[in-house]
Amino acid sequence: MTTRIEKCFANLRAKKKPGLVTYIMAGDPDYETGLQILRGLPAAGADIIELGLPFTDPMADGPAIQLAASRSLNAGTTTKAVLELVSEFRERDTTTPIVLMGYYNPIYQYGVDEFLTDALAAGVDGLIVVDLPPEEDEELCIPAMEVGLNFIRLATPTTDAIRLPTVLNNTSGFVYYVSITGITGTASAQSADIGIAVGRLREHTDLPVAVGFGVKSAKQVQDINQNADAAVVGSSIVQAMADTLDTDDSASPTTVSATLNFVKSLKP
Repeated sequence: MTTRIEKCFANLRAKKKPGLVTYIMAGDPDYETGLQILRGLPAAGADIIELGLPFTDPMADGPAIQLAASRSLNAGTTTKAVLELVSEFRERDTTTPIVLMGYYNPIYQYGVDEFLTDALAAGVDGLIVVDLPPEEDEELCIPAMEVGLNFIRLATPTTDAIRLPTVLNNTSGFVYYVSITGITGTASAQSADIGIAVGRLREHTDLPVAVGFGVKSAKQVQDINQNADAAVVGSSIVQAMADTLDTDDSASPTTVSATLNFVKSLKP
């Protein structure tokens, strides 16, 4: 069965267009505001949506996403609520792929089998679980693939030729190339470095390559898309939303529109 993610990249390839993958934290700053933003992302230019699973110890994330996770958790967001958010999104949009991105602990606490069943029923298309290495594929990756969910792996500048085949094994949907070493939302990689890295990945896989971390502008998106199949933008979207919040971290009248307008500005 072809997944929504695979169909999305096939459509982009047929149109000879690069993709835009956007990240937001589920339930940030609250459920209803988050739902409005989520529903507005496709019309704003998002081809694929990464939806963050809030967690108390987001070790790979920078300050913007750490604060987003805290706001979401403080608003009462649970893993079940995240899946409900996806279900509500699917009532109006049956084509835009949604990838849940986060850490293994909330999924483990939920129960792997139950989580996969509920995620599939809600309309989730793929998973990115940053703290589960390939050596732990039996934990979640293989069960996810067996029920029809793509399991997307991260490759980094430090992933050498010996390690890369292990990283790519059982990866599906697309490969997420982390263009910098360190946490999300920090410095940006140079276009030439990205070109070399994407070329190296293409020697090992036919999967689409999406490049993210430190991507903040339409110019950077355009530079990435000269070599990659998609650009991933996360922290800067989360920060654009956070900049509109009231002093108590609640949504303001401009929160939804300002966030979506920022996403629109990312299209070259």
